[in-house]
Amino acid sequence: MKVTALNGIHKRSGAKMVEFAGFEMPVEYSGIIDEHMTVRRSAGIFDVSHMGEFWIRGSGALDLINQISSNDPSVLKSGMAQYTCMPNGRGGIVDDLLVYCFDAEKYLLVVNASNTEKDREWILSHNSFNAVFDDVSSEISQIAVQGPDAVKVLQKLTDINLSGVRSYHFITGAIAGIDDVVISATGYTGAGGFELYIKNRDAVSVWEAIANAGMQYGIKPAGLGARDTLRLEMGYCLYGNDIDDTTSPLEAGLGWITKFNNDRKFVDRHFLEMQKSEGVKRKLRGFIIEGKGIPRKGYNIINSDGEITGRVTSGTISPVLKKGIGMGYIAADHSSTGTKIFIEIRKKAIPAEIVKMPFV
Repeated sequence: MKVTALNGIHKRSGAKMVEFAGFEMPVEYSGIIDEHMTVRRSAGIFDVSHMGEFWIRGSGALDLINQISSNDPSVLKSGMAQYTCMPNGRGGIVDDLLVYCFDAEKYLLVVNASNTEKDREWILSHNSFNAVFDDVSSEISQIAVQGPDAVKVLQKLTDINLSGVRSYHFITGAIAGIDDVVISATGYTGAGGFELYIKNRDAVSVWEAIANAGMQYGIKPAGLGARDTLRLEMGYCLYGNDIDDTTSPLEAGLGWITKFNNDRKFVDRHFLEMQKSEGVKRKLRGFIIEGKGIPRKGYNIINSDGEITGRVTSGTISPVLKKGIGMGYIAADHSSTGTKIFIEIRKKAIPAEIVKMPFV
């Protein structure tokens, strides 16, 4: 297995380590619920260095990104980030990702760890614009500091006015004595905070500086387990569960990152326009379990007549709501908010209700 530059810190902290996307990663430290609630109430620190990073540069950089992206990168200005996905040419999704604009000819793409190799090949196969492509995934560490106290913690380590960094914007500067850190106001928890992109050699010193600065706020390290429950409470998609090569962005409720403006040409544009016009046959929806029960990926979703109308893609017990919550694809004509459904759990039909996300 691959390891991140912070692997030793995780083990010394007593983290439970698991294999994820080819990396040995911490799944939990003090416990998923404790870590989850710490992020919601104060601040948590995550190692997300397993993510993939690609530089795309040159006069053809924007044209290449426009070709592969469902969102419109032409609206980006220096210091802005954008959430998007890459349609796969067959109505599905290669991956979802972030695009960071440094200038008109310099972009950083951040992709899912499990898809790094696939994404690299996909992008290169569409590079007819002579853009310069550089995979720096093995050179960059990424630390996420999430929670309502994240600004207070990090502000102790930098002269940059972090409160002035708006959502989906970023700035490059010094933090914890390390120069050229990309400080991004993005996140996967819905609790606010930042993601820091740094060189591997600086990862340990930055992590330790953040941990020390956050002591007065009760900051704790958090693992992949809490990261998953946090994102699910917000209704954020996880690639491999809620979106994949068989799901379209419109089915997944990602129409807001699928732009047809400016006559721009991108992979699957005509198919997605047709799907938008004609409507989709299934929709990704959130639901809350009524009573006891934990929904899991692959469980059947059933209507009041006992017919299977969909399947669960993600599910857990919400630490905030203390109820079972989940997402799943449901037949469009059974997917209205407020609809009563049932989740088949251990051969029992457990009642649930379709709700608008986020859950909290």
